[in-house]
Amino acid sequence: MSTTTRSSRKAESPPVDAGLRRGVMSGPELAAQAIANIAPTAVIAFTAAAIFIGAGNGTLLSFILATIVILCVGYCVATFAKRHASAGSLYTYVSKGLGPFGAYLAGVALIIGCWGIAAGSLGGSIAYMSQFLILLGIPAGGVGAQVVLAIVLGGLATLFTIRGIRISARVSLVLELVSVSIVLLLLVLALVWAGPKAWDPSLFDLTGVPLSGVATGMVLGILGFVGFSSADALGREARNPYTAIPRAIMWSAVTVGILYVFAAYTQLVVLGDALATSASPLEDIATQIGLPSWFAFLITFGVGASFFAVVVAPLNVVGRIIYVMGKEGVVPERFGRTHESHLTPHRVLLVAGPAAIVLDIILLVSNVHPMDITVYVDTFGTYGYMVAYSLVAIACVIYTKREKIPNVLVWISATIATLSMIYVFIANVYPVPAYPLNVIPYIFLVVMLAAIGWYVYLAKKRPEVILNIGNTETDQLEGMG
Repeated sequence: MSTTTRSSRKAESPPVDAGLRRGVMSGPELAAQAIANIAPTAVIAFTAAAIFIGAGNGTLLSFILATIVILCVGYCVATFAKRHASAGSLYTYVSKGLGPFGAYLAGVALIIGCWGIAAGSLGGSIAYMSQFLILLGIPAGGVGAQVVLAIVLGGLATLFTIRGIRISARVSLVLELVSVSIVLLLLVLALVWAGPKAWDPSLFDLTGVPLSGVATGMVLGILGFVGFSSADALGREARNPYTAIPRAIMWSAVTVGILYVFAAYTQLVVLGDALATSASPLEDIATQIGLPSWFAFLITFGVGASFFAVVVAPLNVVGRIIYVMGKEGVVPERFGRTHESHLTPHRVLLVAGPAAIVLDIILLVSNVHPMDITVYVDTFGTYGYMVAYSLVAIACVIYTKREKIPNVLVWISATIATLSMIYVFIANVYPVPAYPLNVIPYIFLVVMLAAIGWYVYLAKKRPEVILNIGNTETDQLEGMG
């Protein structure tokens, strides 16, 4: 047999996929993925103050209602996670109830959500790490220094996700433990400092509290949870996924919800009405209770670390959803293969990670403040999450009815979740926000329409791909190329 013939046969053989690593993620690591995607420390640093402006004493109620809404979404997701394991996340789940088109919409929306949150949070990480370096005496406030930080931080996040899911999860876990511990220490010290005033029943008095303010605050609270269900993209890599993933989803939401309420309560106790005008509530609390100036270093580093963790976590989800889409032919098949030794969807990550870096650099050199990048790009991502969460709630009702699964609680949860997501979406576009936030919904709509155009193309030219959408379960995630 000639060398030419052997080479020809080798070229004709299908590419081999090494597959994702099986059963390596423990329960705490799954929870770390979920909590890191939320970035609770970063949310605590700003959200309570923003809610208090409109809700006043209803701030705690806004957080409680937001937690209930997220638990309703989580219950729908967990209903699927108990029966199906895949790397496709909501993309796979929605297919069970709404078929290929619904699954495709959910997948695209979730990719937008995860990538948007990753790129936006990179801006937050740049802002706080820049400030941290300045506190250390290193000049890092200029655009040039911030561009370097974007490359370094974004590059590290991409590297961690490519090197392995356990590495990235552990990095996220350590960073979130550090950042949350710093904040909890501050909050506990603040309550000790407050003494007898630490218990203030008047904060639960809703007399005269504007309901519209509470509702608006609930919207902000819900936005503080986006990405909480990200552990569902680790169906193959989790140990005992049918039990561990639902637990990680629900308990991460409960834990973070309690943390938000506790943090908001403490900020109200210590700062009172001054919370409405505080640009940095955590630093103001540290100053008011007399902590040494070096504690500001810890707070700044903690918030920056939390932002960085939320760059890493959603990139993991983006990688796995597009990996499954590559398996099913929705995107080019080269994205449906993993790294031979790291067993991660490296080809997707080598696009998604640098794309986030490039976007942030473009905005930085356009003189957009890093925290404004967080606001603008996270808002874009949030629209994706709202669509994906609504679709999975609706799909859960249809799925449980068809499968004859008791679904009274599903109906209740899905109704609350869907109506709340619609309200959140409307609240973000009306009244019409100032530029450029008023443009972002249209950018999101254009991206979704372009994605639908690709679906129509596939339906006409490659109808067999449509039949595959959302059907790749855990056992099919290896050796298929």
